[in-house]
Amino acid sequence: MASVLITGTSSGIGFATALECARAGHTVFATMRNPARAPQLGELAKRERLPIEIRTLDVDSDESVRDCFRGISKPIDALVNNAGVECHGSVEELPMEAFVSTMNTNYLGAVRCIKAVLPRMREARKGCIINIASVAGRIACSPFGPYNASKFALEAISEVLAGEVKPFNIRVAIVEPGMQDTKMARELENPVPSAYAQVPRWAGFFRVALANPVPPETTATIVRHIVESDTWQLRYPSGPDAVPFLNWRAGMTDEQWVDWSALDDEAWYERVQSDFGLDARPKTSAAS
Repeated sequence: MASVLITGTSSGIGFATALECARAGHTVFATMRNPARAPQLGELAKRERLPIEIRTLDVDSDESVRDCFRGISKPIDALVNNAGVECHGSVEELPMEAFVSTMNTNYLGAVRCIKAVLPRMREARKGCIINIASVAGRIACSPFGPYNASKFALEAISEVLAGEVKPFNIRVAIVEPGMQDTKMARELENPVPSAYAQVPRWAGFFRVALANPVPPETTATIVRHIVESDTWQLRYPSGPDAVPFLNWRAGMTDEQWVDWSALDDEAWYERVQSDFGLDARPKTSAAS
């Protein structure tokens, strides 16, 4: 059995992954920024007598990362970088802080944890680093600029890292969830006022897509498989829509992709209905 450290376990994919790994017999260090505000995982672990230790870890903080990893004497066999934040809005309208904070959590937070765990993994000549990216790390569209940028960066550093650490028998994997039923995804259903049409369009897309939700346990199962396997596969799309999304984008030229995003409202909604079978029009328009 492995010892697995997972970031961002207060809800969503991190929460599901902690339970998935612990129920399989692995020792889990479940970390979150403020355990007192999210006691559910600890209560469930106690009730089921699962091998889960709750630890405080703020991936935005060098000091917090350093203290957390130093406080774990047991070797960490697998690191799952899951902690993340969602940010959406147009490039013009979002404050600069939105770009900085999203990159700090989703990208630099993972890098901090990787740097903290690597020396012991390299010395032991074994280990596994799993980075939870997204199909949004390979498909960029408004209004997800800061989030796309952070996940693209995570994909890039994962590729770099995989080549660096393979000689030390350390595996790197990128998991790319599609639309899954998490708190972050649900927040996208509520558009913010904007001068840009893409903001309300994608709110409608998420609203209808999440009417048939894919649970975060879908990704948790993939993570456990990676931990337990000896595969060197780099990328793992997660969920029934992930590969279709990636293939859909790959089927367009860059110019066609830009033009698709720039369509007028009715043409865009028609394309979504044609390509995905989803009526993402605002509820009032659909009713009329």
